[in-house]
Amino acid sequence: MSKKAPWNSPMPAKQFDLMRDIIAAPSPVGLESAMTMGVIKPALDKVLPDSWHLHQFQGNAGVVWDSHPGQDDMFSVMIIGHADKIRMQVRKIASDGKIWINSDAFLPATLIGHEVTLYSEDPENPGSYRTLSGGTVEALGAIHFSEPAQRTGDKGIKPKQLYLELQIHGADKAGQIEKLGIRPGDTLLLNRPIKKGFSPNTFYGAYLDNGLGCFVAAEAARLIAEAGGTENVRCMFACASHEEIGRFGSRVAAGELKPDAIIAVDVNHDYVAAPNIGDRNMSPLEMGKGFTLSTGAIVSEQLNARIKRTALEHDIPIQIDVCGNDTGTDGMAGVLASIDCAATSIGFPIRNMHTISESGNTQDVLAAIHVIVEALRSMDSEDDLHAAFKAGHPRLDQATALVHAGAGKKSK
Repeated sequence: MSKKAPWNSPMPAKQFDLMRDIIAAPSPVGLESAMTMGVIKPALDKVLPDSWHLHQFQGNAGVVWDSHPGQDDMFSVMIIGHADKIRMQVRKIASDGKIWINSDAFLPATLIGHEVTLYSEDPENPGSYRTLSGGTVEALGAIHFSEPAQRTGDKGIKPKQLYLELQIHGADKAGQIEKLGIRPGDTLLLNRPIKKGFSPNTFYGAYLDNGLGCFVAAEAARLIAEAGGTENVRCMFACASHEEIGRFGSRVAAGELKPDAIIAVDVNHDYVAAPNIGDRNMSPLEMGKGFTLSTGAIVSEQLNARIKRTALEHDIPIQIDVCGNDTGTDGMAGVLASIDCAATSIGFPIRNMHTISESGNTQDVLAAIHVIVEALRSMDSEDDLHAAFKAGHPRLDQATALVHAGAGKKSK
């Protein structure tokens, strides 16, 4: 392929701006609509034909764009990113003005000193929200107040030590906070939109997990639509809710729409760059070397084979990620919803997952977008995908013998 292939080129500025806006949308678990309806829907409304349908749900803010609504006999493929972000929440307001918070899936030590935005429900008007900026996450107050073991690094910071510092002073500190309407359950998000990184084609910031997957799904939808759509494959592009607390949104989408195949899109780890895990012998996934493809767990090897063939045909770089009994992604949505579908999971290696400085490579993201698009186009050319998937399960009893290439030869 030419070096000018999209996955070998810098990401266009307009595309990067959309990726930034999607990732920056304030969409914590249970409150994902800012991303799905506030950013992605307006972007796709400009490019998708009127014949496509937007599915919405009563119990969550997840969405699915459907290329052939109502055509249930067609072979359907659902591409799933998840819109929800891990969040912190207010636990208690103390008399000294501290607002005690939880850390959710963040490593507590990575939060200290970082700016956050508090999203507070108006107690006088439930269902409406206000924002508050200017606060930071703290735990120790100062090194002078820490225990000796914390100063040496022998002891870490516990989730129960975290609080929001709003610089409240004067009389009745707790009363000042309560007058603002801040209450237990209010959500806090890290304030760090992505920026371009120092190294070529890199970017960093908070919440790549998993606005990045929703960006890939949205861009794949745009490219399929701009190419004229598909004739034999019903494409569904989903941005799911509640992934971070158990993948509850994607199983609803799958259960409602019953796709024949699912391709989840989620961040993965750069294991090569990860510190202190060399003895674990993880899959050598590395940022900048292409998209990742899961194998193991409930993954359909014949769906994987189609994606691998597509990658080979178009010279799109691919890395294989070995999973155990669970992909750890929305690729599990079909089995969790008890529907019969082929499934796999595509990703991109990032560093510093679940911190304020997650970092990734735009070429890995572009590789994921284009391998999905090209795989859907290739599948669209097949005659009967329903029959092909039912009859095409690999037969290891028919595997051919593998012989060492140098067997029987004398060494020189």
